[in-house]
Amino acid sequence: MIERVVATDAARALIAQLRARHGKVMFYQSHGCCEGSMPMCFAEHEMQLNSGDVQLGTIDDVPFWCSAVQRDYLSGLQLTLDVDPGNGGTFSLEDGSGQHFVVRLRLWTDEESRALEAQAAEAAVGTGGANG
Repeated sequence: MIERVVATDAARALIAQLRARHGKVMFYQSHGCCEGSMPMCFAEHEMQLNSGDVQLGTIDDVPFWCSAVQRDYLSGLQLTLDVDPGNGGTFSLEDGSGQHFVVRLRLWTDEESRALEAQAAEAAVGTGGANG
């Protein structure tokens, strides 16, 4: 299975620290412009999702969400959650730690794109979607 969201060891380490401090956490990929498109980490109860939000994947059992519009925009890309030095100046849980989460984007290969289409078709059949 091809993962839409993966993480570096540095991101996983920061996630572990935040989970130890805050309990269950989640990510939401914001969709501002330029530097405003940042992954935001929240305690599970701090952000209410709506019907237009979709889960892109999980990192160490932590869900990674975005809007359906953002998912469509990112459909040709794999997201790698990473950490850069410096505070992000956001409401994300790591703010003030001297680090902030970032995403690095990578285009899917043709082979990966075909595999993702097959995964989506299998999921639709398995859940009684358009093909079920």
